[in-house]
Amino acid sequence: MAGPSVSSEQILPAPVEFAVKNATALSEREVLERAKKGSKQAYQVIVTQYMKKAYFIALGFVHNHQDALDISQDSFVKAYRSLKVFDTRRPFFPWFYEIMKNRCLDHLKRQKLKNEVPLDSVRVLRTEDEDRELKATLWKGIASLPFDLKEIIILRYFQQLSYREIAAVTGKPVGTVMSSLFTARTKLKKILGKYLGLEEEGPKRGFRDES
Repeated sequence: MAGPSVSSEQILPAPVEFAVKNATALSEREVLERAKKGSKQAYQVIVTQYMKKAYFIALGFVHNHQDALDISQDSFVKAYRSLKVFDTRRPFFPWFYEIMKNRCLDHLKRQKLKNEVPLDSVRVLRTEDEDRELKATLWKGIASLPFDLKEIIILRYFQQLSYREIAAVTGKPVGTVMSSLFTARTKLKKILGKYLGLEEEGPKRGFRDES
C-alpha cells in the first residue's frame, strides 16, 4: 500500500520567517519553541518528522486510507492550535499521540469499523487466497479487542515499538504494557491459532516477542 500522499505544507501553509533547511541544526525542543511562538514553518519540521508514523498508526486503528490521512492531518492541526499549553521540555510525539488517539476513538464511535486490510503488499502464506483470508481474520480479531489492547498490538507489531517506547507513548508502566500485550495475544490466539500455529504455548510465527 502506498504511503500517505500528503506533505507538511498541505497541513500547514507557512510564511517564510523560518528557514526549514536550517532546522537540522536545532533540537526538537528549539524547533517546538519557535513553533509555539507562531512559526508555522518551524512546526512543518515537526510534521515532516512524524507525519508517516502518525498516518500508519491511525491506519492501524481505522483501517481506511482516507480516514487515516484525515485523522492524522486533523490531529497535527489540533496539536498546533494547542501548542500554547505544551511543555517543550517533554517529547512531542507522546503528547501528540494522545490527541490523535482521541480522534481515532471518536471516529470509531461514529462509524462501524471496516475490515479493510492495509497489508496487501505483504505475502504471509503460500497462496493469495490463504493470505487474504489470514489478513481478514487477523484484522477481524484485532478489531474485536478492547481499544486499549488493540492499541498495544498495533504499536508493538505494526509499528515495531519496544515495550519502553510503548510505555512512553501511552503513559503506561512497562509492566502494564507487557501484561496487556499478553492478554491481547491470548485473545487473538483463539481466532488465529489455526493460521499461525498458536495453539501451543507461546507464538511460533507472526507474533513473536524478542524484546
